[in-house]
Formats: sequence, structure tokens, C-alpha cells
Amino acid sequence: MISRRHIAIAASLFLGVTSSYAQSNTVRLVVPFSTGGPTDIAARVIAPLLSEAMGKTVIVDNRVGATGAIGAEFVARAPADGNTILFGTSSIMGANPALMPKLAYDPVRDFAPVSLVATIENILVVHPSVPANNVQEFIRYAKDNPGKLFYGSSGTGSTYHLGSEMFASMTKTQLGHVPYKGQGPAAQDLLAGHIQLMFDAFNSAVPNIKSGRVKALGIASAKRHPELPDLPTISEQGVPGYVTTIWLAFFVPAKTPTSVVDKLNQDLRTIMQRQDVRDRFNKLGMQAVSSSTQELDAVLKQELAQWTRVVREANIKPE
Repeated sequence: MISRRHIAIAASLFLGVTSSYAQSNTVRLVVPFSTGGPTDIAARVIAPLLSEAMGKTVIVDNRVGATGAIGAEFVARAPADGNTILFGTSSIMGANPALMPKLAYDPVRDFAPVSLVATIENILVVHPSVPANNVQEFIRYAKDNPGKLFYGSSGTGSTYHLGSEMFASMTKTQLGHVPYKGQGPAAQDLLAGHIQLMFDAFNSAVPNIKSGRVKALGIASAKRHPELPDLPTISEQGVPGYVTTIWLAFFVPAKTPTSVVDKLNQDLRTIMQRQDVRDRFNKLGMQAVSSSTQELDAVLKQELAQWTRVVREANIKPE
């Protein structure tokens, strides 16, 4: 027969276990992409420094699948104790929800924003055969040749696809879309002249720009890049407000205590200001940044509104 003493002992053991979970010495940094990619490498630069700041072991947990949705959903359903963190991106938190409204997670409802950690600038590049050396010349050429110019992207619904459609809409040009399985194949077809233009990530575009294999017309960021100071932004060149910068940021489950979020934000801001971290990120083609929780929240909501509008106006459907 089970006595009250046995029940009391079992209850105390149960409470001890649940308490140890809440006070875990291990933090899981969930990266919704495979190992070896830029986001994964960036996470592995930050993880040991965050571990030192938090006094806990930070492990990188790659949860791949469904264009990032599997990792995002895992974090959304995790305990709100600060021990599970999502390394989110503009595609996972901005583009995917706009394109697939029935996702199992809501980027605003299910997460608390912590801080931006990096940006990746996109550059509008064209094949040398295109008779344009800046954005306005390209717009005029595209309007004179409606439907004859084709751009490549890493796939239907990708931020590169959505960003190109937004550019076509804002410039009132007709551009054809050729989806590829990744940016690499698209860039190869651009070099071969099979397509005429694309928005390419900074680190992959710059070598081809410097070798003259493509022409850079403008950078799709709010300000010029320090490594290409002579390349104007697209916004500067008569397309005001055109920005499609890719961003990476930390999120935790909603209802995580404000004190936990604020401490994590402070730790990340300190880490991302380190010169050695900035240098490592530059080699990855990223710019190390940081933000307040409020700034990240504003970026997220602006991005959601932007991509929702683009998807609706261009009638883009997920593959």
C-alpha cells in the first residue's frame, strides 16, 4: 500500500526534476538550416561567446526541413524559459508566413524578438550584354523590351523571388521569372547569358562584379555598403524605399520573461560589437549588427506587411 510518505517523496522528486529543466545549464540555439551554410557558421561563431556570457552551455541544434518551418515550430512550442532560442531569418519569419498563411507558427504571436545579429545585402546584377550601367538605364531598357528580360531566383517564394517581383512592381516593368534550386545555379546561368539579371547576395556577387563577368547596377539596402562605397543604393536611383536586405535575428518563445529577454539582448549586443566577430561575419559576406527588441519587432512587422502585399499583388503561390 502506498503511504502518504511515499507520495510526498514522489512529489518532491517530480518537482525537483521540473525545476532542473527550468534551470537547465544547457541552451539550445536552433538553426533551421543544414550544417555548413552561412547561417549555421554564423551561429557557431556566436554560440561559444554566448555560452561564456550566459554561464551555460550553448549548443547549435540544426533542425532542417519545410524551408525552416520545422525549426521555427519547435522553438515556438518550447518552454518559455530562455533555454531554447531560434536563429531566425527574414525568409523564415517574414517571407514564409506571407506566402504560407497556414504555417504551424505565427512569427508575431508565438515569438518574442530579442535582437538582430546580421544583415546580408543583395545586389542587382545584370549580364554584360544588357545595355544599362545604372538602375534608371535598366528601367528604360526594360520598358522598351517588355517581357523579354528574365531574372533568376533560388526558387518560387524565396526572398529573391519576392524581392524581384517587388522591384518589377515598383518600377512598372515586366520581368520574367526563372526559378532555380538555389542561388548558385541561377548565378551560373546569369554568367552564361541564359538569363539577364538577378538579385544576388553580396558575398557571391562581388567576385563576379570585380572580374567583370556581371555588372552591378545598385545595392538593395538602405545605405551603401562600406566595401562598395561607389555603388549607389537602388533607392538612391529613383526607386525610393526599395530595400530587400536579408536579416538574421534571435527569437525566443512568446511569454519568455522580460528579464530573460533583456539579458539575452544585452549579451548579444556586446558580442556583435566585438571586432573579431565583425571580422568573421565580414568573411561570411555579412555585416554584424544588433538592435533593441523593439527595433527587431518593427523590422519583423514591416517585413511581414511588405511580403504579404507583394505575394497578393503578384499572385504568388507556394510550390
